[in-house]
Amino acid sequence: MFGVIPKPLWEKKMSPDERNRITLGMNCLLVFAGGKRILVETGAGDKMGSKLGDVYGLTGPFLLERLRERDLHPQDIDVVINTHLHFDHCGGNTRMQEGKAVATFRNARYVVQRGEFEHAQKPTERDRASYFAENYMPLYESGKLSLLENDRVIASGVELIRVPGHTANMQCVKLSGGGKTAFFFADLIPTTAHLSPPWIMGYDLYPMLTLENKKKWLSEVIHGEWLALFGHDPVIQAAYLREHAGKLEIEPVKVD
Repeated sequence: MFGVIPKPLWEKKMSPDERNRITLGMNCLLVFAGGKRILVETGAGDKMGSKLGDVYGLTGPFLLERLRERDLHPQDIDVVINTHLHFDHCGGNTRMQEGKAVATFRNARYVVQRGEFEHAQKPTERDRASYFAENYMPLYESGKLSLLENDRVIASGVELIRVPGHTANMQCVKLSGGGKTAFFFADLIPTTAHLSPPWIMGYDLYPMLTLENKKKWLSEVIHGEWLALFGHDPVIQAAYLREHAGKLEIEPVKVD
């Protein structure tokens, strides 16, 4: 998760367990915009099986449980945004029904960048372990998956912005309304521990693009006083970022 950063440095921010794993979140967003209920990310889902579940240490509560807490059901979701198609961001797209993967959100339009979908079908040896076809191919084959070309506003105040680095076609989400703006970093800056520009994941296929885009979008978030949203931070899912005396300060915001 920290690439070339030495363990004695990063373990001060996130302590590993006896298997060298760190605790991460799989944070999803529920957005109400333009009369639509929109999900950003769907987590890892429940199709991985016991072996991989143990490897990754997956625990709940999972997405559908959290939706039920808000009196929402899968059929209530209108749009699902995947920032990219790694299993921990889109595994909940589908569920198993009679031995076959089908859309979890049967009334929803799913959205991802075309380049990301094309890469997911032919990943490299380096990243193919992150892609599971059952998370997205049933959606494509049933006509539920919309493939975007570059940036797109998909609802009032909901803008998808292609931000390469982690993958060539990952997209971040900019939310605007009521005079305020929020920015979902996805895997550009997965946790607050990754706010320093050189702290880049070893998973990133194009780390120099990650570095360039981190600087660009951090500047936008800080100087625009946007709310920063983090996809993998287990403690701070949302925060305002302030510069003070040449240092970056984190002002956490409580989320539900």
